[in-house]
Amino acid sequence: MTDPLQWARYHWPRLLSGAGRNDGERFYNYSSLLLCGKKPSQTPKMAGKHRVVIARARCFKEEYEKTCGTYMNNRIRTTKYTLLNFVPRNLFEQFHRAANLYFLFLVVLNWVPLVEAFQKEITMLPLVVVLTIIAIKDGLEDYRKYKIDKQINNLITKVYSRKDRKYIERCWKDVTVGDFVRLSCNEIIPADIVLLFSTDPDGICHIETSGLDGESNLKQREVVRGYAEQDSEVDPEKFSSRIECESPNNDLNRFRGFLEHPSKERIGLSKENLLLRGCTIRNTEAVVGIVVYAGHETKAMLNNSGPRYKRSKLERRANTDILWCVLLLVSMCFAGALGHGIWLSNYESVPFFNMPEPDGHSLSPALAGFYMFWTMIILLQVLIPISLYVSIEIVKLGQIYFIQSDIDFYNEKMDSTIQCRALNIAEDLGQIQYLFSDKTGTLTENKMVFRRCSIAGYDYCHEENAKRLESYQEVSSEDEDLTDTPSGSLSNMTKAKASSCRTVNNGPLKSKSLNHLAGSCLAVGGEDGPTDASLSRQAAFSSPMETDVVPDTGLLDKFSQITPQLFTLPNETDQDLSTEILYIIDFFLALAICNTVVVSSPNQPRQKLRLSSLGRMPITSLEEIKNLFQRLSVRRSSFPSLCSSKESSSGGPNAFVSRLSLFNRSKLAPPAEEEDSPLGDGAPGPSEATCLKDPETADGSPDGSLDSPLGQALALDLHYEAESPDEAALVYAARAYQCTLKSRTPDQVMVDLAALGPLTFQLLHILPFDSVRKRMSVVVRHPLSHQVVVYTKGADSVIMDLLSLASADGETLEKQQKIIREKTQRHLDDYAKKGLRTLCIAKKVMSDTEYAEWLKNHFLAETSIDNREQLLLESAIRLENKLTLLGATGIEDRLQEGVPEAIEALQKAGIKIWMLTGDKQETAVNIAYACKLLEQDDKIFIFNTPNKEACEMLMNKTLEELKKDIQRPPNGLPSCTHVPQLRAGLIITGKTLEFALQDSLQSRFLELTGLCQAVVCCRATPLQKSEVVKLVRNQLQVMTLAIGDGANDVSMIQVADIGIGISGQEGMQAVMASDFAVSQFRHLTKLLLVHGHWCYTRLSNMILYFFYKNVAYVNLLFWYQFFCGFSGTSMSDYWVLIFFNLLFTSVPPVIYGILEKDISAGTLMQLPELYKSGQKSEAYLPLTFWITLLDAFYQSLVCFFVPYYTYQGSDIDIFMFGNPLNTAALFIILFHLVIESKTLTWIHMVVISSSILIYFFFALVFGAMCVTCNPPSNPYWIMEEHMMDPMFYLVCVLTTCIALLPRFIYRVLQGSLFPSLILRAKHLDKLSLEERNEALKKWKEARTVKQMTTGHSHPTDALERRINLDPSCDLSVTTASVDSKQRDSPTFRATLDITNVSGMAMKTVSSSGHPLQNSIQK
Repeated sequence: MTDPLQWARYHWPRLLSGAGRNDGERFYNYSSLLLCGKKPSQTPKMAGKHRVVIARARCFKEEYEKTCGTYMNNRIRTTKYTLLNFVPRNLFEQFHRAANLYFLFLVVLNWVPLVEAFQKEITMLPLVVVLTIIAIKDGLEDYRKYKIDKQINNLITKVYSRKDRKYIERCWKDVTVGDFVRLSCNEIIPADIVLLFSTDPDGICHIETSGLDGESNLKQREVVRGYAEQDSEVDPEKFSSRIECESPNNDLNRFRGFLEHPSKERIGLSKENLLLRGCTIRNTEAVVGIVVYAGHETKAMLNNSGPRYKRSKLERRANTDILWCVLLLVSMCFAGALGHGIWLSNYESVPFFNMPEPDGHSLSPALAGFYMFWTMIILLQVLIPISLYVSIEIVKLGQIYFIQSDIDFYNEKMDSTIQCRALNIAEDLGQIQYLFSDKTGTLTENKMVFRRCSIAGYDYCHEENAKRLESYQEVSSEDEDLTDTPSGSLSNMTKAKASSCRTVNNGPLKSKSLNHLAGSCLAVGGEDGPTDASLSRQAAFSSPMETDVVPDTGLLDKFSQITPQLFTLPNETDQDLSTEILYIIDFFLALAICNTVVVSSPNQPRQKLRLSSLGRMPITSLEEIKNLFQRLSVRRSSFPSLCSSKESSSGGPNAFVSRLSLFNRSKLAPPAEEEDSPLGDGAPGPSEATCLKDPETADGSPDGSLDSPLGQALALDLHYEAESPDEAALVYAARAYQCTLKSRTPDQVMVDLAALGPLTFQLLHILPFDSVRKRMSVVVRHPLSHQVVVYTKGADSVIMDLLSLASADGETLEKQQKIIREKTQRHLDDYAKKGLRTLCIAKKVMSDTEYAEWLKNHFLAETSIDNREQLLLESAIRLENKLTLLGATGIEDRLQEGVPEAIEALQKAGIKIWMLTGDKQETAVNIAYACKLLEQDDKIFIFNTPNKEACEMLMNKTLEELKKDIQRPPNGLPSCTHVPQLRAGLIITGKTLEFALQDSLQSRFLELTGLCQAVVCCRATPLQKSEVVKLVRNQLQVMTLAIGDGANDVSMIQVADIGIGISGQEGMQAVMASDFAVSQFRHLTKLLLVHGHWCYTRLSNMILYFFYKNVAYVNLLFWYQFFCGFSGTSMSDYWVLIFFNLLFTSVPPVIYGILEKDISAGTLMQLPELYKSGQKSEAYLPLTFWITLLDAFYQSLVCFFVPYYTYQGSDIDIFMFGNPLNTAALFIILFHLVIESKTLTWIHMVVISSSILIYFFFALVFGAMCVTCNPPSNPYWIMEEHMMDPMFYLVCVLTTCIALLPRFIYRVLQGSLFPSLILRAKHLDKLSLEERNEALKKWKEARTVKQMTTGHSHPTDALERRINLDPSCDLSVTTASVDSKQRDSPTFRATLDITNVSGMAMKTVSSSGHPLQNSIQK
């Protein structure tokens, strides 16, 4: 590691991924770097509406300078300061705070001789100290960013040089738009690059985006169409095309543009052709591209503009009270000015101490009073606590440290703990009133497990697979981790061990070779095996529970009837069975093909399995072999920089065949040129059997299918990199039925299907999933029928509306499809009732003419820049219609551990929980019951209306019903009995939610939800989620928290007062946008109930204490003005006056704010109702603030007048009188904190004792050394004389006792006579373990009895009501409690019949049992 270049190459991936870092090392990733903040002055320059990119070549030099020369270079700067502007800019930013401006004004005011109160230097001291501390903090943070920027900007990449006519090494900061960049395997992408060449024979490039969004699964990017077929690397000197694309923006999932050749031919560009800065090249030896966005104009840098600043509710409240203190200060200064003027007016002649002006005139009493007003402002400035802001920041840092140090938040399986990304809103965790939660991945594990399927109207329940899943619940976590291999099989465990034996992974430096550190992949596939530590980890969504699917025996029997004759000679004797078999084949082909899964091998992690071409490439002559060798030599000659270690490490026939497959392009021949075999290219040939067999398995099955040992090994040796757990679950389910996805390229997909052998589908087009269409489609050419087939999967609510109503084959198929549709719908409803996630699978057969016509229009949409999304949507709709329903799937997403208990505790804490999900109604409601969001006795209202008028009508009648239930006493109870709010739940669909969010219905919607304990919003879009959170937060003025795990939850997380991201399997988008990040939902309980409560009470009491101590001490100066003619004189030395708040009494409240614990964590967890005190802001109410100020006034009166009357008539001077006041005030303020503290540790005692000792030490040293420090004042030997006077001690003790006696008595009476819940719970912590457990048991029993006596709102027998809405709208509600034995029986039904204007009737039937019995008819 002597070469600095290799050092930088090595440390850049470590900064991004943290792979192989030591525990003591600082962890940075690319997303955290982006959050460090951007240089504000480097705002992206928009080059008009579109951006034109010209290659940086000799022939385009002038045109390049006119266009690309104005774009930003690739240098990044996330720092705010430089050496020259640090002081002025930091001061400018700090003086944006009103408090700093206020104290700056006082400093300037004190320089005016007429109103000067202190020495000029003394007045500046507090402000200088505060500004210096904050400046040091900002400087250190900015310096850390500078070092990271320097490392990144000086990383090396290969850029084409016009002068040298070759690729040379250049720093990232020197890369510009229009440069050609050549990247190697495992190298970080330095800028946003359009991919023009890849060494992959299929023209694809695999990237890993974990450094950008946290997703570890691979993603494919494609070479621009037209360049993938080139056999040689693109030559920058011959590149004459121009790129026109959209201006820089922060949308990571969108890229619009086109590449225009000199012939004016345009080729559309999309995100599939764009390599984003911060991603990593994987599984591709080398790629070449042209830079389109650089530096701060890249999507990665634009996507994060720095950390968001949120102001907590407590801080806003404190700012309001500071304004009250300012008003109090002005009142006191006005009183002082008025008193000074009146006092001067009482003199008939000019008093001797009133010095005249140089012209001989004296100030009038009115003008002297005006000047005295400003003098009093300077004197009483301490009333505004300048150190409060610094103390708050220190306390919040301490609180964050303890939250992150809590071992209960550590997730051993994920090796992660809580992340506190927002440092200034920790106290808001203790005041949450509404919680909005996503479902998938937040409440559930996001481990999608294939459970059931329906094909051609037949339901396959997979009972054996269900038993397998039950066994996973019984095994311990250690056993699960032990068997956590990519496929969960014994063979893979053996191979994993063998692979690990070849990999040296003893440290961060030994886990990678120097070649890897240099950014190449020369060692990939070498004899040492995989050496990249980051590649050895398990792919996402590949736990044994997800991958090992046990087939259904009935469906497996039908699979055994699959023969090639089904496609050639239909069996007319059993036409129905043949049709069903064809449905089954198409169904599983759709599961295997309709996705974006990347296939790799676990023995060489994340290396593509190159077997896709063998099944369709019979080598029939030596001439073909010769031609292939010629192409091989041409291809290799174009890569002189690539090492031959890969070839040398593998030999024999298998290596030879792998070489051949590298150059078998993905373009398929026309149907007429296919092989003569009835199975087309899917028929296994002799060459296939020869190539695929291992010498040790030569006696195996000749067909290479899954029935042979070799075929089984190949099926197990597949590694699927899926972008979502749903895709992975379906692909693994298809593999369980021997429909195995073998390989995928941009132009073809290979599937090994049972007896049919390997089938290679020409991949014509992919329409990816989006939240608008809610479906995904692939267009392929079937290798057997040679037809163009569209396979579609998506939500049942969408697919059912796209099915064909008429069939060209006659009424028989039309009737058959109708029956299949009805049966499948019943199966879907049954799946949803069991809490399964449902998807529908459909297909469509197109003629070549139809497809060519559609492709022509779709090409126009792809090459459009403006309004591109709308055009692509319209094109997709034209394709995805008249579908044939194949079947449906049911996938289980299990609840996370501890979710029901967490939700139960949060509801007891008074938090209203809303579930916002995109799943269908039945699935969402069933999960709501399973996680105890809805109780079995709840009264459920389901809103699924077709229009706004019906929604409004239903809201009105439901509100009336709920209000009647609240007012109506239950049977058998007198009318005077108090009945609390009825437990009700609201379920609303996305369509109805759209109506409810309109302005005219918002108030009624919020009133209705306020009467419900839980709300479930299903079929909700990401935009609707954020709108719901914003509506509740703004209209109800409540504290909101949003929690989610995916990119669709980002907007909701950002809108809420507190956003929490779950670092699950959906990447890191939610975490990057959140304020706090946890690994599981159950951690939310302790985060809110314990740390939230502590943070709120600590900071509330500390802020109140700051107001108290400042007002109490400043009032001593104010009372003294009554005895000095309101002259603005102080009875203490100015240095003592400044240091009293800045040094002597500043540390104890900070320690109090960090370490105070009013109740133990165990008690707070067992008694969630204690959290309600924070929701009501009991610790910091306006009344509490004013009582604190009154107490401060009282204590200041005592502190002043007890020494005053003690020394009245004596001959002590002004400082001899002020010294007992300062000493008594110090004892009063510190012991006041002791009374308020609920927890006193040795740290508290040491800090308080140190404050007292520092005060006496300073007073003694200052009094002994400062003879003429502040002329004409002389504090010499004052403390020394007082410490020898017994009266001094008596005054201090007596004053302290009298001042604190009322507060002490109040606290004693409060704890004895009228204790709050907090004080009662505090008493439990003092008991022994047995007594505490018994007391907690009695507490809970007493609370339960109280709730039962006042909260029995409905009898257990069914109570039926009927509400007549109008002649066209009828609502029937039946409620009943559900016994545990009656969970599967529909004991509670709510029926809604609505006929709208068009005459359409909708009926919704729901049940409160679990699982929910629900059916919908339209």
